[in-house]
Amino acid sequence: MTTSRTAAKAARPAFVCDACGHQPPKWLGRCPECGEWGSVIESTVSTPLGAGRVVSSRMPAEPARPIAQISAAPAKAVPTNVGELDRVLGGGLVPGAVVLLAGEPGVGKSTLLLDVAQQWAAGAGTPSLVVSGEESVSQVRLRAERLGALHDKLFLASESDLGAVLGHLDAVKPGLLIVDSVQTISAPGTEGVSGGVTQVRAVTAALVGVAKERGIATVLVGHVTKDGQVAGPRVLEHLVDVVLHFEGDKHSSLRLVRGVKNRYGAADEVGCFEMNESGIASLPDPSGLFLTRYNEPVPGTCVTVAMEGRRALVTEVQALIGAEVQGSPRRTVSGLDSARLAMVLAVLERRTKQLKLYNREVFAATVGGIRLIEPSADLAMALAVASGGLDLAMAPHLVAIGEVGLTGEIRRVGAVGRRLAEAARLGFKVALVPPGCAPEAPRGIEVIEVSDLRSALQSAARASAAHGGDRK
Repeated sequence: MTTSRTAAKAARPAFVCDACGHQPPKWLGRCPECGEWGSVIESTVSTPLGAGRVVSSRMPAEPARPIAQISAAPAKAVPTNVGELDRVLGGGLVPGAVVLLAGEPGVGKSTLLLDVAQQWAAGAGTPSLVVSGEESVSQVRLRAERLGALHDKLFLASESDLGAVLGHLDAVKPGLLIVDSVQTISAPGTEGVSGGVTQVRAVTAALVGVAKERGIATVLVGHVTKDGQVAGPRVLEHLVDVVLHFEGDKHSSLRLVRGVKNRYGAADEVGCFEMNESGIASLPDPSGLFLTRYNEPVPGTCVTVAMEGRRALVTEVQALIGAEVQGSPRRTVSGLDSARLAMVLAVLERRTKQLKLYNREVFAATVGGIRLIEPSADLAMALAVASGGLDLAMAPHLVAIGEVGLTGEIRRVGAVGRRLAEAARLGFKVALVPPGCAPEAPRGIEVIEVSDLRSALQSAARASAAHGGDRK
């Protein structure tokens, strides 16, 4: 009787959501955690037979050694020859490392990785293998022809079975493996549907084990949810060595690869790419994409310097002040934070006494498709709105950096020296910055410290008069 009772406890029916991993106490038509319908499935959960079980020791496969006697050569990064990707990875791909690249459909993940596979095959000396679970080899071949990514050491396979993928590894013996995507591969003998939590966890764990054992640099393409997070269980990000997010607007040519986790380098680097008809190209100096060249100064624009990871990007902010309207005027943004714009408008109207914006429509945007969400763009946003409202053009060689507080004060932001150095490199002559930032300024740029919005507007007006700004 005791044995049967123990066996019943050891294998009891349970329920788990195949989309998010939540375990409800009973079967439900809809998962209460993620809201998916029909994702709750029955699973068998094995429970420990006793809390006091003792695990016996065994001889390790490799004994522990003093750290000074361990060579770091196997962990040296191999460049992919895709400059911006190497920048984010910390020099290249490490043999045995597993990279998870996530992004929205159509953003260009497959195009980028096909270029990486071709560059690896041409320069690393070992074959590269691309396994596609979403497209046929003929479809991938057509893209490769368009990109010029045809090489004898670049191998393609279309598989959705993990066993077949491992068989291709035995046959090709690649130095680089790209799986597009991990959600389309299924592991035989594992519960759940392809792309579910259980399957994704099992497939990723198996590929990580093979990569570490054979020293294969591996890139897994991951899907994202509607809120931009990596689809699948959170443990997926813990299993891999590097997590990258591929971002970009389908209506813009700009693409960003943002590092989220990196065991071999900085986790806050950003790589810039440009999509074009012939594929995707690295942008080592992307600042020109975010600026507009004018023959004459135009009211309603101001330039700031944003930080994307460790990279400083000179960016233009534009604002258009519409006519007076009855009722609630529109506040429309593109590439900016609507909440911060609303705050800046309120502070401008309350603290400067020069602008009446409560009954006027305001439109604000960035140039080139970049998204500015950091507070350092507040001052440029305020000056662009004031420039458009007062019909006063800013000086063409002026940049504004600083956070705006509710009392109208200008607060200091991080990496001011790096921002000013980038502005000076591109030829900007005057910078409005928060108090205390002058010592960080490089040579060749005049720094004006402003303590509040009123002094910022006065300094911007003087700089415009001295550097060719024109009242329209």
